[in-house]
Amino acid sequence: MSTQAASPSVNAAASGTFLLGGDLQVNRLGYGAMQITGPGIWGPPANRDEALAVLRRAVDLGVNFIDTADSYGPEVSEDLIAEALYPYPDGLVIATKGGLTRQGPGQWTAVGRAEYLRQQVEMSLRRLRVERIDLYQLHRIDPKVPVEESIGELRALQEEGKIRHIGVSEVSVAELKQTRSLAEIVSVQNRYNLADRAAEDVLDYAEREGIGFIPWFPIATGELARPGGVLDEASKRHGSSPSQLALAWLLRRSPVMLPIPGTSSVAHLEENVAAAGVTLTDAEYDDLVKVAG
Repeated sequence: MSTQAASPSVNAAASGTFLLGGDLQVNRLGYGAMQITGPGIWGPPANRDEALAVLRRAVDLGVNFIDTADSYGPEVSEDLIAEALYPYPDGLVIATKGGLTRQGPGQWTAVGRAEYLRQQVEMSLRRLRVERIDLYQLHRIDPKVPVEESIGELRALQEEGKIRHIGVSEVSVAELKQTRSLAEIVSVQNRYNLADRAAEDVLDYAEREGIGFIPWFPIATGELARPGGVLDEASKRHGSSPSQLALAWLLRRSPVMLPIPGTSSVAHLEENVAAAGVTLTDAEYDDLVKVAG
């Protein structure tokens, strides 16, 4: 086990790189900016200064892929990213999403109408203070709107130079194939972690096709990490935290995997990034697969 595993000095570059969309090289271990908002992903953070510090520290530690959405807050996360990091350093890729509306804490409703998505792209451009969004993801397919309309509008915005690349979120393999027939899709963001691998088929398809796979809730390991649980015991043997081991497992799982662990704490951020320095043996990787079921 590398002694770097517990060190905050480990750089995200140790996680390896991925060429997103064929032209954006990112370090595979990124940062998800959902948790820098209030409870229920609603309103401002309890500690604004800490939220800004987390974003700046992430970049200091080599994170050059930040994922957010207009619905985080709503608007709060994008505003904080611009406040903390603009003017952006060279090579920083900011991905955002649109297509989920908010009615209150913990409440989310899909809206995929063309005019709504166009409005949200324009507003994200303004909040992030950019002329083009590196990666814009359809947050959810709206069951009331033909996907041809939603993806078609994002493709139009791409042709206008307002979006560089298009991604999708929470889709099946069939839906991913359908969206790819409508536009070039460079990433897919589905829930996936050591304890919840329901999206295994989507990950396998993404790997075959060279599409970036962004797992959300990457360290939501649940009962596996409880005191005395299998992940807790394995992490003690390994000299890492359960979350570091879970992230190391994801990075080992597939070369297209782009974990984006989120946090509102600088200390927790440093712990997560240090997972880039954790190396699993073949036996350790296989054991975690087995114990996680």
